[in-house]
Amino acid sequence: MEIILSGCCGTMGHVLLKCATGSAEYHIVAGVDSRKENAFPIPIFSAPEEINRKIDVLIDFSNPSLLPSLLTYGTHHHVPLVLCTTGYSKEQIKDIEAASKEVQIFFSGNMSLGINLLIELAKTAAKVLGNSFDIEIVEKHHNQKVDAPSGTALMIADGISSVLKTNMHYVYDRHSQRKKREHNEIGIHSIRGGTIVGEHDVIFAGPQEVLTISHSAQSKDIFALGALHAASFLIQKAPGLYRMSDMIK
Repeated sequence: MEIILSGCCGTMGHVLLKCATGSAEYHIVAGVDSRKENAFPIPIFSAPEEINRKIDVLIDFSNPSLLPSLLTYGTHHHVPLVLCTTGYSKEQIKDIEAASKEVQIFFSGNMSLGINLLIELAKTAAKVLGNSFDIEIVEKHHNQKVDAPSGTALMIADGISSVLKTNMHYVYDRHSQRKKREHNEIGIHSIRGGTIVGEHDVIFAGPQEVLTISHSAQSKDIFALGALHAASFLIQKAPGLYRMSDMIK
């Protein structure tokens, strides 16, 4: 499988390139990045529109600002896209959904199998506990992460909301308001520090008991390997929008 890696000069670009090196299945043939490192092991294009070779799939670990050109490239050249970037706006997610009618797109805020299992467990807990338990999500990441809350935290909150009958709303900052917590809230809290790869706690706090579901990523390799597995999954599919839940069924 010949792959273009968007965001190749970033941290995850380096990790994914390392994970694919020596693989009999995956071949990273070139990268896309506005920065160009000297002696980088693969050719680098400055933008998607400069790509001049046929490929099987494009994997993106870059920046939300690159999304329009990625979607244009994917739809015009019928190249499947694995979008692993976080921090997309609601409008950008609508653009992804529209483009998926023409080309295969795999979109996930977290490529870890464990995190996606956590989401399924949290949804089950929410169904059982209903609205009698308050729900809070705490996410921790390294001090270089620029978006908050994490895309994963929002994935968890959206998953929980999808199974509850009450219309839930998200509260990101409590210090600006002085009032009691409402039952239809999901609190989301962000911590940034050091080299934390990624930790997520989902807290169900009820009368006289607390249930916590946790996941801790020990290495960024899990996200790179998840993206490569998503690429293998995606090229066998028809145009459409696919998520990790589709791949792990």
